[in-house]
Amino acid sequence: MKTTVEISDALLESAKELAAREGSSVRRLIEDGLRRVIAERQKRGRFQLRDASFRGNGLSPAFREAGWDQIRDAIYEGREG
Repeated sequence: MKTTVEISDALLESAKELAAREGSSVRRLIEDGLRRVIAERQKRGRFQLRDASFRGNGLSPAFREAGWDQIRDAIYEGREG
């Protein structure tokens, strides 16, 4: 399939020089680069946030049934702003 890709002049020049040194083509370099990026990103998988909880059993009893508004108000209690 043919497509148009806009890249910087300097990058294209570097790609042409590398392709000539390796006896390859710019098309081959682009395809190899895309394959590498796609494989790397597929290998990473889905992001999963690590468990960063710090000891204890969750919220203190005073806040176990509280909504976010109550918790936020308690965090900022006594601050001006």
